[in-house]
Amino acid sequence: MSDATPADLRPVLDRQRAAFVHAGPPDLKRRRADLRRLKAEILKRRTGIVRALNTDFGQRSERESAIVELIPLVQSINYMIAHLGCWMRPQRRHVSAYFQCGRAWVVRQPVGVVGIIAPWNYPVSLALVPLATAIAAGNRAMLKPSEFTPATSAVIGEIVQAAFPPEQVSVVTGGGEVGAAFSALPFDHILFTGSTAVGKKVAEAAARNLTPVTLELGGKSPVVIAPGFSMQRVADRVAFGKLTNAGQTCIAPDYVLVHEHDRDAFATAYQDAVKKLHPNGYAGSPDYTAILNQHHYGRLGGLIRDAEDHGAQVIRMGGDSAASHVLAPVLILGARPEMAVMQEEIFGPVLPVLTYRTLDEAIAFINARPRPLALYYFGDNRAERDRLLKRTVSGNVTINGTLMHYAQDDLPFGGVGDSGIGAYHGKEGFMALTHARGVYQQGRFNAATLLKPPFGRFTDAITNLLLR
Repeated sequence: MSDATPADLRPVLDRQRAAFVHAGPPDLKRRRADLRRLKAEILKRRTGIVRALNTDFGQRSERESAIVELIPLVQSINYMIAHLGCWMRPQRRHVSAYFQCGRAWVVRQPVGVVGIIAPWNYPVSLALVPLATAIAAGNRAMLKPSEFTPATSAVIGEIVQAAFPPEQVSVVTGGGEVGAAFSALPFDHILFTGSTAVGKKVAEAAARNLTPVTLELGGKSPVVIAPGFSMQRVADRVAFGKLTNAGQTCIAPDYVLVHEHDRDAFATAYQDAVKKLHPNGYAGSPDYTAILNQHHYGRLGGLIRDAEDHGAQVIRMGGDSAASHVLAPVLILGARPEMAVMQEEIFGPVLPVLTYRTLDEAIAFINARPRPLALYYFGDNRAERDRLLKRTVSGNVTINGTLMHYAQDDLPFGGVGDSGIGAYHGKEGFMALTHARGVYQQGRFNAATLLKPPFGRFTDAITNLLLR
């Protein structure tokens, strides 16, 4: 595909909107057929997808790509196909006693044309799950993949071109200028996944058109470990969550809060878990992902050096490869809030560890910072767990594990505050990309027919009755 220019975008939107108005909302049969066709084109290009991802990252495990990109994507489409009939069914609503001869219901109406802006870290699933959701909701869509993963964007373009006519779904590529112009288009909804800084710009541009947005952002997702919990279990699951895609995951564990008496035990267990995941090392490992590019590799190196300069103990767990921007896992003990590694989302295989003395201290630490996209708790004490969940606000939560809330199709996925606006996945995605249209059918007789001129004592009696 050749990159679009800002001037190319509006004609595509106008064509899709005209087609939407002309054809009207697709029925259930058509939507399911569209979703099945999208799934078929994805599976047809399975090999091409994982190879494109490997090309864009320089080193990305084909097995991991299938696990973290394709399985959630295909399962999400399957879930939508299975449940779409229920979601589309009109929902009957209550009619008050004084209007019982009437009927009320809600229908979910497609909003029109949805703009989707996808990130580079999971460029397939985070582009095509929103697209499948837009299709399930009966909309048309324009998709803007990341300019940092051109090989993957090309495959996405092939999938979309084979599955849909351009007046239904179009893919546009380009850099920052095209992205800014895309955000400024008068879509009926924009779904953006990416950084908080860019998300603010997207929201600002959308606000000029009063376009509603769903923003899936990032943030510093904490892991809270209860005293005395099995450190081996914690370490295995935190290492899995942290090192999947080399930490380039918006819901990756960003830092650990562990009781001060358990810090050394966690550090030892985490190093053992890291070695078990990749026993032959990290540089050159076919099962480990490289950092996307030299810029982010250098940024992560800067965070590590800053922590060392401020007195932290930095434990490197393997050899790096600057040439292929592979960064082996790093554990930072003695991390402090003023360090750069605690000031920004890490987005890499670097794990700071902080200690607490009481659960209230850990809760206060989390609440003093922007609300995270994910929260992880390891512990068997239900009262302590419930206290943590009641006293903090975050996106989703996984208890005694990491990442797995994302794979639950029946849970909404979304952040709050700096970590996002709105939610999608499953039913919540369908709801976000449709309009709840309330319909009331007035009966032949109801109290309202009695409340019209000429007014009199009977009107006063009915009014007093309704005001009780």
